[in-house]
Amino acid sequence: MGDTAPAKKPNFYYTTESGLPIKDPQATLRVGAKLQGVQLLQDINQIEIISHLVHERVPERVVHAKGAGAKGYFEVTSDISAFTSADFLSTVGKRTELRSRFSTTAGLRGSADSVRDTRGFAFKLYTDEGNLDWAFLSVPVFPIRDGGKFPSFVHAQKGTPKNLIFDTSTFWEFFNANSEAFHALLMIFTDSGTPQGYQFANIFSLNTYRFTKDANTFFYVKIFMKPKNGVKNFTRQEATKMAGEDPDFLGRSLFNAIEDGKKTGDFPEWEVSAQIIPPNEAEKYPVNIFDPTKTISQKDYPLIPFGKIVLNENPTNYFQEVEQVAFCPTSIVPGWDITADPILQTRLFAYGSAARYRVSANFMQNTANRPRYHYNPTIRDGSCIVDNLGSLPNYIPGDQDVVQIVTKPYEAQEHNEWVGRVTAFDSVVTPDDYVQPREFWLNVLDKKEQDHLVGNLAASIVKARKEVQLNTFDILKKINKDLGDRVEAEVAVMASNPTASDVVNHFIN
Repeated sequence: MGDTAPAKKPNFYYTTESGLPIKDPQATLRVGAKLQGVQLLQDINQIEIISHLVHERVPERVVHAKGAGAKGYFEVTSDISAFTSADFLSTVGKRTELRSRFSTTAGLRGSADSVRDTRGFAFKLYTDEGNLDWAFLSVPVFPIRDGGKFPSFVHAQKGTPKNLIFDTSTFWEFFNANSEAFHALLMIFTDSGTPQGYQFANIFSLNTYRFTKDANTFFYVKIFMKPKNGVKNFTRQEATKMAGEDPDFLGRSLFNAIEDGKKTGDFPEWEVSAQIIPPNEAEKYPVNIFDPTKTISQKDYPLIPFGKIVLNENPTNYFQEVEQVAFCPTSIVPGWDITADPILQTRLFAYGSAARYRVSANFMQNTANRPRYHYNPTIRDGSCIVDNLGSLPNYIPGDQDVVQIVTKPYEAQEHNEWVGRVTAFDSVVTPDDYVQPREFWLNVLDKKEQDHLVGNLAASIVKARKEVQLNTFDILKKINKDLGDRVEAEVAVMASNPTASDVVNHFIN
């Protein structure tokens, strides 16, 4: 009986959580029929509803706290079976249901979602072989490549311990000390850091993963998603204005786009492509494919379109379907695997641990997180248990008629045998870390985009302490002297004649 869901009555009437009918749910038991009458502790309805109210909130995500979500599907559009044995990719036209959550990164749950920031794009694909979670970003690179820096990276983008107010000097001081981040920062400080809607943003896997096949065959892969309706961004001034007028604009825009799509058929949609690198070529490639601060040239490894993602259904209950959903890079399926990418390795632990703290030890039993099939008799008990497997043994017995052990179809040893001495390693910044940011400035951005980048950088740097500004200019000049000189000159102009939009344009709210 304990594992049975409560029956739903056809005609709803108000009860306590235990099922006791309540005649007047807003009345209060008190001594005497007057307002000054003493309330009674035996008013079990009021005690229950107030107790639940003050326990409603769960801890917000340490990053990606402000988010929106939707449901939809992934559809295979081109045959990619030569690279992977994944069942959900096995047939052109095959659809897989999915759930998504899109978010800012640094801001708190109540912050504006149009401010300058990276955006998180997470997808949970409910495949026939288990859940596959894609936790992607709006930029193709990450600011750091050492997991040990992650706590400082997060703290530098949030309020200070003294007053919980965002400090621009702290932000730039951290990244000046870890200047491998400037490749990502240049991208974030273009107008792509302030998209007009989640549905108008490019999406990148960021980390390197693996497509796996039988017979010890695999390929390294990065995923790219392009919005069907094109990329659309706010300028700095437009984003600042929108943050004040409608702090929920991006979430509202996504919701309305899906509702409008039910009438027009034009739903938020992305073309999904793969950048595939053979392992023998990866060893010789001039860029470390596991370095998340760098990109792999699409001239060397062009994108291969293989699918599309369509979002066509809004959630009916935000808390259950968006707030409690948990995405973990450890949720993988046969045909998709992890790599030695150091930030990916850090995320493997962090995401699941965060979900167990934020939701419960049994977060995977939430309907939004539950796969189509799973069975593990050793995972039992704990808070918020729904299905505790009854009286089945809580260990793996020797009788294989009770528990079937399925051998993974892919058992690669190549590239997975590590022999070495344990060391405390912290990557150092070299001149190579400025090569790709320089290429981005010189060869990717057009003149208008360069102008906007200079203004966006200056509007942030101008609020930092003088010594922090000087250090930032030095790093920008290492990337490109013209870039550094232009930002320094623009900061001087803004400092002498600040405008309202420059003063309030924080990296986060």
